[in-house]
Amino acid sequence: MKKIWARHALLPQGWAQNVLIKIDANGRLGTVTPDAPEQGETRGCVLPAPVNVHSHGFQRAMAGLTEARGPNANDTFWTWRQLMFRFLDRLTPKHIEAITALVQMEMLEAGYATNAEFHYLHHQPGGVPYDNLAETSERVAAAAAQTGIGLCLLPVHYQFGGCDGRGLADGQVRFGNDLERFQLLHDAAAKTLQTLPADTAIGVAPHSLRAVARDDLRAYGTLFPSGPIHMHLAEQLPEVDEVQQQWGARPVDWALDHMGLDARWCLIHCTQMTPDETTRLAQTGAVAGLCPITESSLGDGIFDGIRWMASDGKIAIGSDSNIRIALSEELRTLEYSQRLRDNSRAAFATPDHATGRRLFDAMLAGGAAATGRQTGAITPGHWADLMSLDDTSVHLAGRSEDTALDSWIFAGDDSLVTDVWSAGRHMVQNGRHIHRAAITDAYRRTIHDLKDAI
Repeated sequence: MKKIWARHALLPQGWAQNVLIKIDANGRLGTVTPDAPEQGETRGCVLPAPVNVHSHGFQRAMAGLTEARGPNANDTFWTWRQLMFRFLDRLTPKHIEAITALVQMEMLEAGYATNAEFHYLHHQPGGVPYDNLAETSERVAAAAAQTGIGLCLLPVHYQFGGCDGRGLADGQVRFGNDLERFQLLHDAAAKTLQTLPADTAIGVAPHSLRAVARDDLRAYGTLFPSGPIHMHLAEQLPEVDEVQQQWGARPVDWALDHMGLDARWCLIHCTQMTPDETTRLAQTGAVAGLCPITESSLGDGIFDGIRWMASDGKIAIGSDSNIRIALSEELRTLEYSQRLRDNSRAAFATPDHATGRRLFDAMLAGGAAATGRQTGAITPGHWADLMSLDDTSVHLAGRSEDTALDSWIFAGDDSLVTDVWSAGRHMVQNGRHIHRAAITDAYRRTIHDLKDAI
């Protein structure tokens, strides 16, 4: 039984002081006792550690390489996408494992305890499957075994190059599977995960409306009757136009009318929605998986967060393209996007909670729902997913409780994260991952191998 004694801890009932937190041998939280005498490992401010709900791990190696203007004066997401296709054509399974391990290490150091990996890089260059259909899924699992992060693997079904059913382009063929082969791949990936700890989970991810057949999308809840389902939705204006032209409805309207969306679903981005679509989608119980840094980087648009949460919508936070792994910055960017759009301040704040607390609580609950993981609260029986902030930092001087949370998110950064436990695995200590040296060395070797491609 591990013991953590926190000077301050955020519990389901609110902030408490001098909290003794016990973690059992299975990585779950045991008793949680406020006003307890100091014992075990002493920490400052202990919080539930959230889920990173959306990541394409391999894209981390592209970070910083897509900021130059291309030949088209109207460079957009679609230009970035072409560079990504060229880059991934050079990646081997060994490269994928090393890059994913670096990303997961950085997630843990930022405060995340769980990686929901939206994994679509399945096959060899040219599109020929590996002898083991789940070869690259095994590499993601191997990275998780090294980093100790909680893994929710989301193998991606990607069949078509557009809503008209056209074939995949050269840069997409490594993703492609018809439904039958994808189901085999999913089964093989599930078997791979049996070697990982008990908190590991698997879901499924139809990539988007443009990449999967309409009949298959309608049947997804039946085809995969358990586990989370994640999908990109209404991310880009050209996507909205394509779906409307080919299928006669805007993406969110089509999904609402044909896909039986409910609390199992996590819809990623949703930056191109009308007010009515926003309200209707929120009321299904589906989670909006938001990636504010990537959405800003790619110019996706601004999610209608105020309307969504006023309609009791759930949100979770992801790092998507992994251009930066920065938990506090994701929350700050989400809040600031609403302020810039509406000329407001403290957009998400309520009479009961300031901005940081409102967003943090929502992210915790949404991440747990989107992965089916028993997490998001410091309460007995949940996985021991915890993070600790340095309450002695100058940036938190004189601050406590919600004010300290706001100060971390809006005035500090993730360097305030001192420790992270994922299902009781104490992987970040004194601000650094315990296997940082080995992980970064392997990543440097990978970048050297890929230098001509990037």
